[in-house]
Amino acid sequence: MNKELIIRSGSSTDFALLKDGKLIELHKEEDDSDFAVGDIFIAKIRKSVPGLNAAFVNVGYEKDAFLHYHDLGPQVSSLLKFIKRVSTGKLKNYSLKDFPFENDIDKHGIITNVLKSNQSLLVQIVKEPISTKGPRISSELSIAGRYIVLVPFSNRISISQKIESSEEKERLKRLVKSIKPKGFGIIVRTVAEGKKVAELDKDLQNLIGRWQSMCKKLYKAHHPSKVLGEMNRASSILRDVFNDTFTSIIVDEEDLCNRIKEYLQEIAPKKESIVKLHNPKIPVFEKYGIERQIKTSFGKTVSMSKGAYLVIEHTEAMHVIDVNSGNRSNKAKNQEDTALEVNLISAAEVARQLRLRDMGGIIVVDFIDMNNAENRRTLFNQLREEMKDDRAKHKILPPSKFGLIQITRQRVRPEMNIKTREVDPNGTNGEVEAPIVLVEKIKVELEKLIKKDYKKITLSAHPFIAAFLTKGFPSTRSKWFFNHKRWVKIVPRDAYTYLEYHFHDKNGEMIK
Repeated sequence: MNKELIIRSGSSTDFALLKDGKLIELHKEEDDSDFAVGDIFIAKIRKSVPGLNAAFVNVGYEKDAFLHYHDLGPQVSSLLKFIKRVSTGKLKNYSLKDFPFENDIDKHGIITNVLKSNQSLLVQIVKEPISTKGPRISSELSIAGRYIVLVPFSNRISISQKIESSEEKERLKRLVKSIKPKGFGIIVRTVAEGKKVAELDKDLQNLIGRWQSMCKKLYKAHHPSKVLGEMNRASSILRDVFNDTFTSIIVDEEDLCNRIKEYLQEIAPKKESIVKLHNPKIPVFEKYGIERQIKTSFGKTVSMSKGAYLVIEHTEAMHVIDVNSGNRSNKAKNQEDTALEVNLISAAEVARQLRLRDMGGIIVVDFIDMNNAENRRTLFNQLREEMKDDRAKHKILPPSKFGLIQITRQRVRPEMNIKTREVDPNGTNGEVEAPIVLVEKIKVELEKLIKKDYKKITLSAHPFIAAFLTKGFPSTRSKWFFNHKRWVKIVPRDAYTYLEYHFHDKNGEMIK
């Protein structure tokens, strides 16, 4: 399995994560992303709302951030006391070693008993502003590192549930206990599996240094203001997803390439050599086929292998995905086997689409009905396996008797939405599919015709499309020949509209 990270710089920085050449995640770092997940702000309580048991907090965004009682954290009283003493200059030791903790707040308490208007509070962004809503925040702070997460005002040690070995969990717990500073809790991340105490301690010291730097900013800090920023997106992606399976990281900008090499030198020195600077003659996303995948993956309809496809609809309350088998016929299999085959292909694509678009909330997938309970169980297990690498928290319910599978997936930032339709060049003032999507459709339909054993196939298309398919080496038509051992004659037709095309057989009869 090859994993590649392709990074394109410009007015924004785009990150494409490829698995065996297939796009599975796409991230964008805007220059003005002031409220990213993980950022910590010193903020002011605007007002408490007892009816919601929550408070609205001014973090500097146009809409107040929302802070629910359950997101305060049990030690919020200690945090408030700490902020007051640090911001007035009375406390200059930020280690928490000798800091006297207050009692935990009542789990079922009322927010007005804890927070008052105009009170200063450290809060962390847990969900970026989405649509008309302001950020969702928490005052239970955490600072993420490569191997561990540092949690101030806690004494707990937690180990990632994805580490399955009980012996490894015990080993990590023992190591972390030996280096954990008093007053801080530690969460051990999955990538810490097999690591030595020196590597964990180095990560811990880096996090404590970030905590100390943040605390220094609190003295006479402007309210509201960011006191600890999450890493830039390149570093945070590497921190969260990078592992030994990565085979290459391609960057098209020299300065960013050097910064990534420096970061890898810290977290994985042996892997520094996989970082390469891209030759600027061909755009990096074009070179690795990412533009094509973006155009064909973000539309309402998503094609899959063997003629199957998904239809993805978005509503205010949920996302709905419909699985379709397409025009496929397989005489060797009965309807149940065909349904299972299409559903298993679709499970992989659904998992990919959720990560690619960063879809969150409630997702309902309408798979093709299957009568066999064992087949439904196979589908459920396959979907869970495909979503195993998804970093967003999610829950999958078994198929209902109607063939529906319900998924809830954590949403912490706006859904990735890419426009795949373009202005109609025929002058209708409407929109049409992007030409690259049209070429993909032609390819899929051609494969169907070849399977039906047409001996001679002619494609008639608009001169622009015909030129695109025949120019260059290897041309698109040449690739078809290499793959299918069938030469396709392409005829430009001036009378055709821009996106019109038809296939003809050896007698000149229209096939499609």
